[in-house]
Formats: sequence, C-alpha cells, structure tokens
Amino acid sequence: MGRNSKEERRKVLGEELSKHPFFTDGQLAELFKVSVSTIRLDRGELGIPELRERTRAVAQEAYSTLKSLDDQELIGELIELVIGERACSELLIDESMVLTKARVARGHYLFAQANSLAIALVDAPMALTGSVELKFLRPVQLGEIVVALGKVIKRRQNKYWVQVSVHVGTEAVLQGNWVIFAMDHMDVRETEMD
Repeated sequence: MGRNSKEERRKVLGEELSKHPFFTDGQLAELFKVSVSTIRLDRGELGIPELRERTRAVAQEAYSTLKSLDDQELIGELIELVIGERACSELLIDESMVLTKARVARGHYLFAQANSLAIALVDAPMALTGSVELKFLRPVQLGEIVVALGKVIKRRQNKYWVQVSVHVGTEAVLQGNWVIFAMDHMDVRETEMD
C-alpha cells in the first residue's frame, strides 16, 4: 500500500480494522509503510482500541453465542462465531503441547482445536462428529500461534458439512472437512437406549 495523506490513511486504517480486527500494530505499520507509533496515534484519533481490547470484545461476543459446547470444551480461544456460518479460534502452542524431542505440536491438539471449532458452528444444544477427512500440511513449532477458521459449507436436516483450515500466519498447516450431527437431548437418550 503506497503512502497516503494522514486523512486517507486513517480512513483506510479504520476500514482494514473493521474487516480484520486482529491485525497487530506492527502488521498495520508494514501494510501502510509507516511507523508503529504512527499507527498507534491513528488508532487513538479514530478511537480504535489496541489489539488486546479488540480481541477481548470480539471473543466475549463469540462466547455468548456458543450453543453446542461448554466454553471449557472449546480448544483454543474463540475469536469469532456466527452459528451456522463461520467461526475462528486461536491457540498458542506452549511447552505442554509439543513432542519433547521434535519440539513440534502434537497432532491431537491441532485436531482438537479444529474439531471443537467445527462443533461450535452447529445450531443445536449438542453436536457430535460423524466423520472427518483431514490433512496435516506442516509441523507447528513451539510458540507459534495457530488460527483455525471454520465455515459451514452445507446443511441438510441435522447434518452439517464444515470445512476447517488452520494457519500459522498466512501458511496453512492443517485442512479438513467434517460432517457434524446436531443432536437434541431426546436424540441422545434414544441413542443410549439402543
């Protein structure tokens, strides 16, 4: 993005942050080819809070709409949730999640993040994974932040087809397609009796 006047830059900055609320000041500075302090001043003038506050506000809204999972059952931090449409979560890979020798994330953490996000998209008090087609594309290192993006592709009766892609920065690390079953409490009791 080339240099703009201060007014033009601020207008575009506001538009960018409304589309991408999780951009850091550093990323924005790079995008606009200005210093981080200039971005901070621009945000201040526009009344746009820092990343931590933007993330917290969006996450609180997302958690309030969660239906099919308890918030402790979700792996990662929920960033966005529009039930039946799309969702986003973030997970910092810490020491407890990596293989001791290889220092890369254990696959079940990445799967759990993606799976719980797919379930969160279902508009029902309960949801169960029916099937998954999954590809791990590259190992995830200790300290990397993993962002999962989920999207409902199709819905028919109590079946949801959900696509989840997991990224570190702009690089895809996992992709999968889920079939999720929406269940009400009656369905669960009937299943248990069989």
